[in-house]
Amino acid sequence: MSSELAIEVRGLGKRYPMYARPHHRLMELAFGASGGRWRREHRALHDVSFEVRRGETLGVIGRNGSGKSTLLQILCGTLAPTDGDVVVRGRVAALLELGAGFNPDFTGRENVHLYGSVLGLTRAEVDQRFGRIETFADIGAFIEQPVRTYSSGMFVRLAFAVAIHVDPEVLVVDEALSVGDEAFQRKCFARIEQLRAQGATVLFVSHSAGTVVDICDRALLLDQGEVIAFGPARRVVNLYQKLAFAPPDRQADVRAAILARMGDAAGDGAVADDGVAPAGEGGTRMTEDAAQSPGPGPLESPGFDKALVAAEVVAYERAGACIRDPRVETLDGDVVNLLHPGRRYRLRFEVDFEQSVGQVRCGMMIRTTTGVEVGGAVSAAEGEGITVTAGQRCAVALDFDCRMQPGTYFINAGVVGRPDADERFLDRLVDVLMVRVMPGGNPLVTGMVDLDPVCRLDWSARP
Repeated sequence: MSSELAIEVRGLGKRYPMYARPHHRLMELAFGASGGRWRREHRALHDVSFEVRRGETLGVIGRNGSGKSTLLQILCGTLAPTDGDVVVRGRVAALLELGAGFNPDFTGRENVHLYGSVLGLTRAEVDQRFGRIETFADIGAFIEQPVRTYSSGMFVRLAFAVAIHVDPEVLVVDEALSVGDEAFQRKCFARIEQLRAQGATVLFVSHSAGTVVDICDRALLLDQGEVIAFGPARRVVNLYQKLAFAPPDRQADVRAAILARMGDAAGDGAVADDGVAPAGEGGTRMTEDAAQSPGPGPLESPGFDKALVAAEVVAYERAGACIRDPRVETLDGDVVNLLHPGRRYRLRFEVDFEQSVGQVRCGMMIRTTTGVEVGGAVSAAEGEGITVTAGQRCAVALDFDCRMQPGTYFINAGVVGRPDADERFLDRLVDVLMVRVMPGGNPLVTGMVDLDPVCRLDWSARP
C-alpha cells in the first residue's frame, strides 16, 4: 500500500432543500430564500473528513439513511457538495445504483460503449476490451437485447464487467453486488483483489459485516450524516453492529458513547489502533463480569496463558438477558485458551434472564483476527428454541472440534430470543475470548480449516 493519498475529504457537507408544498419552490424563486420561509433543509452529510491511501480498500458502513450513497456520489462527481473539499486522484469507475449510466432502450453492446465513454474510454479502447467485458458478464445473447429486458442480476453483471475493465485507479462499489448470484459475487471479489494488487483504491459499501472485514483495510462508520468511527475494519464493524442491534430506545446512548470514546482515543473520530475499543456501558459491564471469574495464573496449566486476553470486547445492549463468565474448557473441565488441532473443546457460559421470553437460542462464533467467520454453532434451529421465565439461569455448553490451523482466533458468545414477533439478540459479546491454536496439526493441511483430507496418487494413470 502506498503512502500517496488517492482521496482527500475535508469538511464535506451536503444539504438538500425540502418543501412542504410544491408551490413553495416557485415562491422561493420569486421572493428569495432568506429566512428559510419556504423551505427546510435536510442535512445528508455534515463535516465529513478522511483520507484514503493509494492501494487501500475502505469500507463505508452505516444504517440506512446514514449518508453512504450520498458520500459515494460526491466522490464519483455525480453530486456536488454543499460544503467542504474533495480531491480524488486517478480514473474513477463506479458501480452505484443498479443500472446507473445505462440507457434502458439501448442494447447491452450499445450500453457498454456508452458506459465506457462516460468512464473516459475512446470507442477504439472499448472495442479492444469488449471481448473481455462480454466474457466476464456472461449474459449470452442478451448482450444484443435492450437492457430494459434484463434481470437485476444481468444489469449488475454487465455494469461491473465494464467498470473493472476500464483500468480504474479508484473503484467505488455500492450495494449493487448483493443482487448477483454467489458464483458471480466470488468472481467479482477475486477481480477486486486483482485490482488491489495492482495498486487500485477501492471504496466498498456493504451491510455484510464479514465481507467488509474480509476485504477492507479500514472502515468508515457513518451515522446521521456524520463520521462516528474511522479505523481498522474489524473494530469499526464491531461498533456498527453494536449500534445497529441496540434497542431503539438505547441507540442514541450507544451512538453518544461511541462518539465520546472515539474523541477520547483520537480526538477526531478515529478508532485508535491500541487494542482498546469503545464499548460504552456494555464494555464496562464486561470488565466487571470478567473479574468474577478468577481463572488460572500465567501458564498455570499447559493449556492456559493468562497473557492471552482479548483487548477488544464489544458488548451489545442487553435486551432481557446477561451472559456471564464465558470460557473454553477441555472435556475434563480445565479452562484453556491454548488449543491443539484435532482435539475437542467446550465453550461454557451462563445466561441470566431478566424477563420472560420465547424461542431462546444460544450460540457461538469463531473468527480470525481480521474478522472472518471460521465457524459457529447454535443450540437450536430458528423457531425451535426454548421458553424461559424471568429470574432463570441457563448453563450453556457448546462442544466443538478444533479444526483451525495454527494461529490466533476470537470467540463470540450470544443469546437470541423473541420477546415479541421478531427474533433479536438478548445479549451478545463480540470477541470476548482470545484463543491460540498451537502447531502440531496435520502437515498436509493448507488454508484456514482442517478438512481431514486424504490424497491418493495413482501412478499407473495415463492421459
